[in-house]
Amino acid sequence: GYELAVIVHDGLRRMVTNQEDVFYYITVMNENYAHPALPPGAEEGILKGMYLFREGGKHKLRAQLMGSGTILREVIAAAELLETEWKVSAEVWSAPSFTELRREGLDADRWNLLHPEQPPRQPYVTRCLGERPGAVVAATDYVKAFADQIRPFIPRGREYRVLGTDGYGRSDSRQKLRQFFEVNRHWVVVAALKALADQ
Repeated sequence: GYELAVIVHDGLRRMVTNQEDVFYYITVMNENYAHPALPPGAEEGILKGMYLFREGGKHKLRAQLMGSGTILREVIAAAELLETEWKVSAEVWSAPSFTELRREGLDADRWNLLHPEQPPRQPYVTRCLGERPGAVVAATDYVKAFADQIRPFIPRGREYRVLGTDGYGRSDSRQKLRQFFEVNRHWVVVAALKALADQ
């Protein structure tokens, strides 16, 4: 809920107050659940496309879990399973916009191409994940290509696994659909463990 409020507020500021010629495209889900409070200082990250929702624990093995929309709840639950059952501490990142992350990453790449004598710019997603160790797993309600679009900006040497809902649509409960498409908490755990083993 707070992500939507931050984005709408920014859109109104830019389009109405500043009279900028921009548009905002917002997708909202129709699933009812309690929303957490806005983490302090998360506004900038929300607008850039990702922010740290929750720190991981103190275990040596670490993973970085990214979730978008309603699947963020599954990612949060996966982090708890990794912590309690597998002794893997996982940071949880909310990613309101993989598209914004890619757009900013491409802008940094273009600037680096055109300014070879200047210090290179580092994409936002690279900076965020580069400061924290471990394999990276992203899960969304969309096809895998959606979260996979930031793959070039994942820090080098880091395993990146993407979970998505590729395939033909089905009519069933959300719980069963998430199991079928392999995007629920258990599949996030499996992806994280496999990525850590590969890394």
